[in-house]
Amino acid sequence: QVQLVESGGGLVQAGGSLRLSCAASRFAFTGTAMGWFRQAPGKEREFVAAVNWSGTGLYYIDSVKGRFTISRDNAKYMVYLQMNSLKPEDTAVYYCAAGSESVVTGPLSRDAIRYWGKGTLVTVSS
Repeated sequence: QVQLVESGGGLVQAGGSLRLSCAASRFAFTGTAMGWFRQAPGKEREFVAAVNWSGTGLYYIDSVKGRFTISRDNAKYMVYLQMNSLKPEDTAVYYCAAGSESVVTGPLSRDAIRYWGKGTLVTVSS
């Protein structure tokens, strides 16, 4: 069964931190790049960060560089997104995503995502 299950969302004040986790099934996780997307109210879902299969290749959108860190634990089939210095504009539902390639050369395209999680809500108050 293919599964991506996010956790770790919640309400935090601006400047605070949260760590999102994504538990993946082996089928969805093995050999593929993983990423995080987010969707704010009234906006399209946007790419946030990606990590390649080996964990050495990373990509971030400019607005989160220096604040967010994506990582993965291949032994546990887990992906993480450490979010620091959170801003109200980071408020969104965050989705874990499994790509279709093992490498990361840029932002993941939504069209190239094989599997999505159901999302976890992050709310940053000002």
